[in-house]
Amino acid sequence: MSTNGQKKNSEQINFRKIMLLTLAVYVFLVLSFYFLAGDQLRLRVSRGSIEMPEADIGAAELSEGVVVEQLFQAPIQRLESVSVKWGTNYRRNAGAVTMELLRPSDGTVLMQETFDAARIAEGQVLTISAAEPIETVCDVPLILRLQGDSAAGSAVTPLVSSQETRDGFSLLVNGEAVPGILCFSADGQDYIWTGLHYWKFASAFGAAILICFFFVWYRWKNGKRSYIIQALIAVKKYRFLIRQLVGRDFRTKYKRSVLGVFWSFLNPLLMMLVQYFVFSTIFKSSIPNFPAYLIIGTIMFNFFSESCGMTLTSILGNASLITKVYMPKYIYPLTRTMSSVVNLVISLIPMILVCLITGVQFKGAAILSLFFFVCLIIFSLGMGLLLATSMVFFRDTQFLWGVLNMMWMYITPIFYPETILSGPFMVVLKLNPLYHFLKSIRMCILDGLSPEPVVYFRCMMIALGMLLAGVFVFRKNQDKFVLYL
Repeated sequence: MSTNGQKKNSEQINFRKIMLLTLAVYVFLVLSFYFLAGDQLRLRVSRGSIEMPEADIGAAELSEGVVVEQLFQAPIQRLESVSVKWGTNYRRNAGAVTMELLRPSDGTVLMQETFDAARIAEGQVLTISAAEPIETVCDVPLILRLQGDSAAGSAVTPLVSSQETRDGFSLLVNGEAVPGILCFSADGQDYIWTGLHYWKFASAFGAAILICFFFVWYRWKNGKRSYIIQALIAVKKYRFLIRQLVGRDFRTKYKRSVLGVFWSFLNPLLMMLVQYFVFSTIFKSSIPNFPAYLIIGTIMFNFFSESCGMTLTSILGNASLITKVYMPKYIYPLTRTMSSVVNLVISLIPMILVCLITGVQFKGAAILSLFFFVCLIIFSLGMGLLLATSMVFFRDTQFLWGVLNMMWMYITPIFYPETILSGPFMVVLKLNPLYHFLKSIRMCILDGLSPEPVVYFRCMMIALGMLLAGVFVFRKNQDKFVLYL
């Protein structure tokens, strides 16, 4: 067998190993996600849940013979509970009150519970719950009925928002309509369509991976150029140099520093402390567990900013090597991103410590946050390739990037809640890719919840879209780099 034939056969065997390893990793990730996500894969908090309005008056004292009814309907696929806010007129009352939820079409009582009026405090919220989620009342008219047996002058009062109006809602006291809406809420869950068909999507995506591998292998076998195989071969061939470049960038960052690598640990903590003082003391932030909320955003954006900033000068900074030694030029921005990933991994240690100290209870969903960190890394690499290309031809890119980076920081909810934005600002926020990565990471870590499957797909598409755009622009212009260095 010729030398070229042996080399090609060896590369074919390596490609098959990579294909098998990729499929094995994919199967592992699919199974891991299924078990880590649990019920959150198929169910979510209903978007049709009714939020409790602000109270301003009382409906009527629930003395014996008084009946307050709230007619409503809600697009909740699995209704779980209904809650009502009560007033006591700031006195100790007597008797009992009954809350019940009925379906008027057939008079079926769906939920019911009786409470001791003497134990109800001013502004207290009482909740009735179904033994099992009710799945037959989505967008169906319902009646929330409140009754009591107290004597006049010692009865509690359900509170009302007198100025509130909603379609399909009406409030009745002893059968007569009164203005406003009862201060109540209805909660439940909705099914996630993509989660219900999870295995179908997983199988289809796995089949797509196999088709992609087969297509690449077929082109390569028939002597056609395959950029994927060439990239894999180049990474293997230059892996020693890649390690040296990553190590050089990492050492250069802390050269002649007293604390050295410890700064990767200390920097996010110091930034978090400064921002925590400013936004929790001066601006009075009301975000729950603000330190953990803040350090997650700080670490994530610091990585993005550092990675893009280092990759920006990856071609110009290695001009002496590029003009003297041949190696694929994409290796240089890749190694800059990899050195930033090392700093990111070190920064995760203080993030975990802050979360533990502030009482965050890590659940299985926290592991799923790694997916969004990977999406962030891929997105940063794609952005870095664009910046590195632009920097070669247009040196003012570094100054424009400084301004853009600052703007990007302020339109990303690092130290403020997204709820303070509305209208056009919310549209801009939704167009910010970092917002989707950050929101998902916080949900996995702080809330212990897995985002919907569509969120994983959206973040993956955003990351891959940026990477493909960066690769396309970089490849199209890389042959011209030596003319401008």
